[in-house]
Amino acid sequence: LNSGVRLGKKIADVTVPSYLPDLGVVRSDLADYAIEVEWGDATIGKALAILEAGGELENTLVVVTSDHGMPFPYVKGQIHEDGFRLPLAMRWGKGIKPGRVVEDFVNVRDYAPTYLELAGLKPHPQMTGRSLVRILGSAQSGWIENRNEMLVGKERHDLGRPNDMGYPVRALRTKDFLYLHNFHPDRWPAGNPETDFGNCDPGPTKEVIKMLGGHYYELSFGKRLADELYDLRRDPEGVNNLANDLTYTGTLESMRRRMMTMLTEEQDP
Repeated sequence: LNSGVRLGKKIADVTVPSYLPDLGVVRSDLADYAIEVEWGDATIGKALAILEAGGELENTLVVVTSDHGMPFPYVKGQIHEDGFRLPLAMRWGKGIKPGRVVEDFVNVRDYAPTYLELAGLKPHPQMTGRSLVRILGSAQSGWIENRNEMLVGKERHDLGRPNDMGYPVRALRTKDFLYLHNFHPDRWPAGNPETDFGNCDPGPTKEVIKMLGGHYYELSFGKRLADELYDLRRDPEGVNNLANDLTYTGTLESMRRRMMTMLTEEQDP
């Protein structure tokens, strides 16, 4: 606790996402997390230095990404924007032009076909990801192959429900919208209250939201509608569910049809 402040972070400089209450304890918790991220960065730097000392840095494709979302309520283990939109940095001295920012959507399932193609091998027929080799080799920033829609989903991520039940979700992310379907809205998305919402990592922010109740409690721990729709142009962190807004009925229905078509094509069980 308070490692962020102790190591020089200023509470006033912390940006609190809209799905968390802007309180001192939350700001301090986020500052502590920033120290953890910086420790990770420093460790990656040490690994790169070892590669460089061995003369292999320029020959090595380095991929740095993250587990799914920071360990805070509404994020970790949840199909929300900050839960699956992850950092991704790639370095390959001889193969990637540096200093580029690519907008194309990348999924973790794209890595295996990429590695296989670079090794001169064909991907297994069951692999549904797409190789990133053309994107890696491009000199351009922005949209390279216009990969502008992506399936996201989970079956389970947790313990803490009767009979070890999961919480299956499927979602479709486009440039502007996130649509998701909760297949069992009767279940608690972050685990049951009597098991202390076991899908959410323990910490000061979790405890203060449990004590506060109300809006932030319902966002993080409350049961959800079967459908959720977020307009990320106006709501980039995805907290205002528009599923029952008649203005967005057409968008919701078209995204649901597109998602189910894609899931069927991929033989999602």
